[in-house]
This record gives sequence, structure tokens and C-alpha cells, in this order.
Amino acid sequence: MIDEAKLIKGCSKNDRKAQEQLYEHYCKKMFAVCLRYCRKAEDAEDILQEAFVKVFNNISTFRKESSLFFWIKKIVINTALNYQRSKLYLYPMVDVSDLHYLSDKEFTLANIHYNDLLSLLQSLPDGCRIIFNLYAIEGYQHKEIAEMLGISIGTSKSQYSRAKYLLKEKIVSSEKVLYEKLQQKL
Repeated sequence: MIDEAKLIKGCSKNDRKAQEQLYEHYCKKMFAVCLRYCRKAEDAEDILQEAFVKVFNNISTFRKESSLFFWIKKIVINTALNYQRSKLYLYPMVDVSDLHYLSDKEFTLANIHYNDLLSLLQSLPDGCRIIFNLYAIEGYQHKEIAEMLGISIGTSKSQYSRAKYLLKEKIVSSEKVLYEKLQQKL
């Protein structure tokens, strides 16, 4: 167990050893967050590095209103969004009021292995991936997402619905391939 107060104090004084300990303690979890927002591990590494620079530069402002973990995670998410925001204008995000391809049935991702889910998320178009992460995984509301990304609430909702549809299609498709392979072996 780490002594967060001691690490915060050390990092505030630019103590490299404290910074290294803080980084080592949180880097794997934060890298996993970064991977959800990027297609490539190299981009996730860049985001992680930039986020920890921000953490170290601003740790003296940490007011302990939340846990250190969540404070760092918020910086990582914001850094990832800033990284992606510069690219979002390249990808269409359509505000669709009637999405005909969605059913009323919800589907679950609970039985999918983390690495498989990560691959599925990384295969989504950027707008869908970012909004799915913010809404389904991070717990932001569509209004908050719209404000964060400078889009309408309807666009946030439609991109989330499109992400769910695409994920469902990818899961069904991969299950069919697996079933066909099993049938060939029998």
C-alpha cells in the first residue's frame, strides 16, 4: 500500500523518486483507460505520458475532494479527449433522431473477455468509441458529453446507439465465425 499523502507531498516538490512511485502505482490502470480511447498502443502511450506530465505539474492543486485515483483518471480522460478532439472534425458525427437499425433490446458485454472487448472498442469509429467510453464506461451523462465535445445531446445519444449497434453486430459476426469453425471440426 502506498502512502498517497507522502507521494503527493513529494511530487509537489518535484521529487523524482516520488513521481516515479506515483507513476508506477497508477500507470497500468491509466494505460488501460488510454487504450479505450485510441486505436494504437503508441497513441495511448503518448496520451499517458502527457497526462502524467499534467498530473505532476498540477498535483499541488489536488484538493482531496475525490480519491487520487479518480483525480488522475479524470486528467487521463481529459488528455485523451483533447488528443481525439483534434481528430473528430475529420469524422462525421451525425445527429440522427430516428435510428431504424436499433432494437429496444439491450445487450450485455459482461461475458466478453477484457482484451476482446478492448479490440472491439478500438475497432469502432472514433466518435462512437469516445462517446461509448464516456457514457457506458466512465458514467458521464449525454448532456455532459455534449458539453465536453461541443456536440448536441442528440448527437451524443445517436453515436452511443450506433456504437452499441456496431458492437452487437461485431459480436454476432464473431460468434457465427466461431460456430462455423466448430461445425467444420465435427
